[in-house]
Amino acid sequence: QVHLVESGGGSVQPGGSLKLSCAASGRTFSNYVMGWFRQSPGKERDFVATIDRIGHSTKYVDSVEGRFTISRDNVKNIVYLQMDTLKPEDTAVYYCAAKSTHIWPAILSPSYFNAWGQGTQVTVSS
Repeated sequence: QVHLVESGGGSVQPGGSLKLSCAASGRTFSNYVMGWFRQSPGKERDFVATIDRIGHSTKYVDSVEGRFTISRDNVKNIVYLQMDTLKPEDTAVYYCAAKSTHIWPAILSPSYFNAWGQGTQVTVSS
């Protein structure tokens, strides 16, 4: 199973930016569709963005479209989430997820992905 470790979370003011990273190890990274999800206290884990195995196709939840960018480096085995124009409602724990599959587009549900990182906190507040 692939092992995932997120980094890059923190606190930022509304309108600011953060870039999350997720380093993968243990399996062939390019075999995996990658995703980012987020979870706020008392709420379910929600889909944010996903990227295909070679980094050519992406999908986003409507609320982050145009503000967030998912990308990947299959040499460094890292997937990124660039978050711009952050809003207080973006505050959550952000999780990196992986699914070994040839299918695209991915199913945008947490249950579809079978490897997860430990999460990184993002707080947007003035």
